[in-house]
Amino acid sequence: MAAQRKRVELISSAYDGKSIIASGQECINLYPEINQLDPQAPARVTYYPFPGTTLYSTPTTADNSRGCYRTSLGTAFYVVRQNVYFLSSSGVLIFIGAIADRQSQIKFADNGIVCVMVDGLNGYVIDLATNALGIITDPNFYGADYVALLDTFFIFNRPATNQFYISTSNASYVLLTTVGAFDPLDIAAKSGFSDPIVGIVAIHRELQLIGELTTETWIGTGAADFYFQQQQGAYIEHGCAAQYSIATMDVLAFFIMQDQQGSGIVAQLQGYDVTEISTPRIVNMIKSYDSFEDAIGFCFQVDDHAFYVMVFPTASKGLFYDIKSKQWGEWNWNDENGNFLRPRLNCAMFVNGINVGGDWENGKLLKIDINAYTDEGSPIVRVRTFPHMSEGNLKVTYLQFQADIEPGTIVDQEETPEMSLSWSDDKGKTYGNPVMESMGRTGEYDVVPTWNNLGEARDRVFKLSWSTNNKTALNGGFTTTKAAKK
Repeated sequence: MAAQRKRVELISSAYDGKSIIASGQECINLYPEINQLDPQAPARVTYYPFPGTTLYSTPTTADNSRGCYRTSLGTAFYVVRQNVYFLSSSGVLIFIGAIADRQSQIKFADNGIVCVMVDGLNGYVIDLATNALGIITDPNFYGADYVALLDTFFIFNRPATNQFYISTSNASYVLLTTVGAFDPLDIAAKSGFSDPIVGIVAIHRELQLIGELTTETWIGTGAADFYFQQQQGAYIEHGCAAQYSIATMDVLAFFIMQDQQGSGIVAQLQGYDVTEISTPRIVNMIKSYDSFEDAIGFCFQVDDHAFYVMVFPTASKGLFYDIKSKQWGEWNWNDENGNFLRPRLNCAMFVNGINVGGDWENGKLLKIDINAYTDEGSPIVRVRTFPHMSEGNLKVTYLQFQADIEPGTIVDQEETPEMSLSWSDDKGKTYGNPVMESMGRTGEYDVVPTWNNLGEARDRVFKLSWSTNNKTALNGGFTTTKAAKK
């Protein structure tokens, strides 16, 4: 039988089926772009490197980052353990004071006059005119895990309860650091169900009170007894299992869901509608972690792609959801032994015209850079596995595999970039030793990484992996095969 040559496209989503026999595709440190606007594009999907990081600013103390925030005035604040910094327009971190040393994440909101921060127990306020830092001392401040701003009011959840409360309108630094910013009567409770409120977000002029099991929508009505009232008919039978997994992008909110039937599904909240965005494989991965309740969620945009990221500190894993393509991938960092661990970032914000985020271990502020192909100089390993290849369970001889990848873009002349191919003949359970091939030095645009004489298989799964400090674009591959006799 004559040899057959065909293109192998990566049109199916990675992380769909939870069993390797169902799918088993991996996508690590790469994100897909669907070439839907060009009907003559050689491949329908192209995979690009997930952005790397470069150093933007260094704090005076090296410790874990707890949160960062861009204010409505375009200024920014950053918390590294107990130290609070102001980020100047030139990228310098200026220490402005200290808060309680706790392990919680910091949540922020501002009204253009002050910026309020909460850590689950305490509340702090920064005067946006002077950067003076103070603590909220009003006895009617009950602590908070989350703070939001809507209709000039700061809104807080009362930890471990179904209650939330508000500040006075347009609260100032003086008011918040003395007594009088909170009226003891300006408090209400989520009424549909008694589960505690774990997060509060303000989206589209509406307040979403996200509980452990249910979510309610409240709106500002200006009522004399309490400014906010529940939106009738807007009740959601889903809550959140991981308090700090909540993140927003435009009119969307994302979180790891929990309800009276179970938990571990990743949800997208838009208006009053909740949609599952996770796949069976993603849910299975999340549920397999020693803990997913400590997940940290944040969003950022690179070029025209917006991402929802979940970092799992205990499991040391990172996942991202590409809101544009609606596909999942793993975002990982490689240690010196080559192990895949959680990404370096613990938070992110867009400020001074760039995306930056805080390093979870040393507190450095890192630029999220689509044109950087390392993590602050450390190599990034990128992996994409291919779909199962089977011809009616007959043995197929693989004469050749070629990677359809953009070559000749290396920026370091001292290196010859290489990529590896490994393959599995047991339906993706185990892979053989990787075989290296050149990706071409600078200007060698006609190089095609090629592997020959790859043996026989009934069900073959190919895996490409590379770690180079250069731009790449993967369209998939080509196989030359010959069917064996029955």
